[in-house]
Amino acid sequence: MKIVTIIGARPQIIKAAALSRAIKTHYAAKLTEVIVHTGQHYDENMSQVFFDELGIPAPNYNLNVGSGTHGKQTATMIIGIEEILIKEKPNAIVLYGDTNSTLAGAIAASKIHVPVIHIEAGLRSHNKAMPEEVNRILCDHVSTFLFSPTKTGYRNLVKEGFNEKNDSPYSANNPKIYHSGDVMYDNSMFFSSIADAKTSILSNNHLKKGEFILATIHRNNNTDEQPRLNALFKSLNDISVAEKLDVVLPLHPRTAKLLETNLDKELLQQIKSNPQFKIIAPASFLEMIALEKNCKLVMTDSGGVQKEAFYFEKPCIILRPETEWVELVECGAAIVTDADEMRIKDAFKTLTSAILKFPKLYGDGKAAEFICNELLSL
Repeated sequence: MKIVTIIGARPQIIKAAALSRAIKTHYAAKLTEVIVHTGQHYDENMSQVFFDELGIPAPNYNLNVGSGTHGKQTATMIIGIEEILIKEKPNAIVLYGDTNSTLAGAIAASKIHVPVIHIEAGLRSHNKAMPEEVNRILCDHVSTFLFSPTKTGYRNLVKEGFNEKNDSPYSANNPKIYHSGDVMYDNSMFFSSIADAKTSILSNNHLKKGEFILATIHRNNNTDEQPRLNALFKSLNDISVAEKLDVVLPLHPRTAKLLETNLDKELLQQIKSNPQFKIIAPASFLEMIALEKNCKLVMTDSGGVQKEAFYFEKPCIILRPETEWVELVECGAAIVTDADEMRIKDAFKTLTSAILKFPKLYGDGKAAEFICNELLSL
């Protein structure tokens, strides 16, 4: 069986590691994987380092799309992916998550009748103003095999009309849906001990276990809208000063470009003069695991980091108006605050004073093997 795997952004590269590792370890005689990197994230620190660090095979193709408007970027990827699918003639295409690379792969494959396998299917923020929400809905509805990491995602698919009782042969008109567990959980568990041995990010930044906040901010509406960006950074700085806590912020390239122009000058100077506010270069996957495992609390607008915080039993403040990982909020391990100073500060007090529970929501760490077994059985 031959599959073409599409990746283009940091989270997809990491997710792909789980499936590639399962294929290499257990299914090399039965499954051939052709990896296509769209080049959606082309920064060295945000892309290549993850291939090197996670042991993912080098891409067979790189479209080198780079940045651009949604339309231009997606259209260019559709053209490149279609050409590769026609050349490689795979049994199926594997798509992860909800990026423009995901949407481009779904459109290119479905139009020429290559079955679509969507990993992370069924996730919904119920906010179609988010490009990611549009991408994942459209991808789900042209997919043949849909693997949801959570029961909530599975139920979302059923609510949207997917039939739990469909029989083979499966197709886009007769899809198969699964609750598979989460490949990101596979990776976090697999690389946890490796991160301890191979990273020095804690000592390099003089961070003590359990005595710092890990923050990530990168979404367009948070970085591009001045009131939101100022509210987020003021909240972080105020909490750092009041609680005498380090804040470590691996700075996404998008945010780095906008700090000088979009942050209030006085606030920017306060942050620069706060020795406990540590703005650092983008962290690799292993470095992020080390930070997540050892922090006191996570504050993020990243979907992936929300889950990773939960994997390592850390409370999380979600710097967005909603989350697709609703089960984190339902079990009390995370609070949605948006870019609201008072809500952020209240959430910090609540999460650091409560006794939290972290139920096993994301499977047994073998989601990638489950997915491979299902595909081969069909």
